[in-house]
Amino acid sequence: MSDRMTVAVYGAAGHTGRFVVAELKRRGHGVIRVGRDAARLQESIADDRERVWRVAAIDNAAQLDAALRGADAVINCAGPFLDTALPIVDAALRARIPYLDVTAEQPALQQLVEQRDERAREAGVALVPAAAFYGGLADLLVTAVVDADAPIERVDIAIGLDSWHPTRGTRVTGERNRATRLIQRGGVLTPLPQPMAEAAWSFPTPLGEMDVTMIPFTEVLTVSRHLRVDTIESWLAASALRDIRNPNTPPPEARDEQGRSDQQFIMDIVIEQGGATRRITATGCDIYAVSAPIVVEAAERLASRRTTSKGGVASVGAIFDAQDFLRALDTVKIERHTIAAPILTMKEAR
Repeated sequence: MSDRMTVAVYGAAGHTGRFVVAELKRRGHGVIRVGRDAARLQESIADDRERVWRVAAIDNAAQLDAALRGADAVINCAGPFLDTALPIVDAALRARIPYLDVTAEQPALQQLVEQRDERAREAGVALVPAAAFYGGLADLLVTAVVDADAPIERVDIAIGLDSWHPTRGTRVTGERNRATRLIQRGGVLTPLPQPMAEAAWSFPTPLGEMDVTMIPFTEVLTVSRHLRVDTIESWLAASALRDIRNPNTPPPEARDEQGRSDQQFIMDIVIEQGGATRRITATGCDIYAVSAPIVVEAAERLASRRTTSKGGVASVGAIFDAQDFLRALDTVKIERHTIAAPILTMKEAR
């Protein structure tokens, strides 16, 4: 395969999809824009000379097959992924091309594992869900600092956001995804305890100490898929949770020439393994925009066979060199910190 690949992007006219298209084009790859709405697709290519777009309903296998024709991989950016992942995966399996997505939905990832992993392994087709800010980034960070061959006592993943202005797609997905969220305890996935635990987390600058709430996304599943961890818990800034629950919070607003918002994030991870405690953080701007270089980097590595994947559902940390992958992300600052004092302080249950 040549260095230039052609990628079909389902949901190309959506908020995250546009970032993915722009990242693919920035790296010199061909793009096939795919979506359910012809008008939105046409509007999204108004200023683009490479006007390749195809309409495909999610319940129309023939249209999906036609949409993926000529593609070396497909990236799904269209949620709710509970509704879109399986049909697009099936089209990718028929086309025998890799499938990637940016889901934060735990049940969508579980659905792929339970219903398509075996078929994908038999076909030798890689399925890489959650190759994004949620799911993928935490998996890469954890994998980069642990001994993957040894058991891990505990992983705490905290997401600090100075705000969360949700897209329309995020709101629709939230309404659709009512499944019980999962954490990991005793080496097995277990329902999130209710009421959700609250704590204070001491993030590095510029966020500092923030109230956090235990609320897991796909990172619990991506990490536990390939690393032996006894306990995995995820925490989200309480102020960001209030933002997303508030129906009056506006969507993200572009603040630079790339269309990114000025929202700041810190993903802060503390890992206990073999009597040692490690801390690694990722800092950047705009959780939607930052998903684009992650999923595109994963697609490039699959296309160039810089992967250990032989097919099936896999986490990015499992099939790529995590440290090398993180070095390739020019929009994320990675730092390792020492543990000078307790980072997580639990609050009493109300």
